[in-house]
Amino acid sequence: MRVDFYHLQKSTLDQALPVLAEKVCALGKRLLIQTGMSEKADYINTLLWTYKPDSWLPHGTRADGFENDQPVFISVGSENPNHAEMVMLTDGGTLDDIRSFERCLNLFDGLDPAAVQKARELWKAVVQEGHEAYYWQQNDAGKWEMKASIVPEK
Repeated sequence: MRVDFYHLQKSTLDQALPVLAEKVCALGKRLLIQTGMSEKADYINTLLWTYKPDSWLPHGTRADGFENDQPVFISVGSENPNHAEMVMLTDGGTLDDIRSFERCLNLFDGLDPAAVQKARELWKAVVQEGHEAYYWQQNDAGKWEMKASIVPEK
C-alpha cells in the first residue's frame, strides 16, 4: 500500500480535494472520500458539483443511491460500497481505515495542530507496518513538492 500525505498550507481542502479526485479518476481508479461528519460529506458532495463551472466529476453519497456505480463515493465512516481502490482521508484516519486500499491520500490542514498530530501518528503506523509513505508540502507558489518518502525494500 502507498500512502500520500498532503500537508495543506497554501491551498484549502476545497481547492485541493477536487483536483486530486480528478487525478484519481483520470487513472481509471475508483475513489472513496472518507469524512467523519455527515455535514462535511454533504458539503464535499456540493463542492464536487460546483468547484469549476465546466467540471463534471461523477460522484455521490449514500443519499444519492447507486453506491456501486459511483466512481467517487463520499462516505461518513469506513464503508466502501463503490469498491474503491483508493481512499482519500479528509479528517485523518488509522491504519485500519486504509488497510484494504491500494493507495491512500491523506489531506490535512497544516494550520490545525490536531490534524497535524493525526497525520504524524498515521505516518508512524504506515512506516512501522512497512508500507510506502510520501510526504507532500506546498511551496510558496502552491505547487506540491515531495519533502520525504519511505519506500521499504522488497
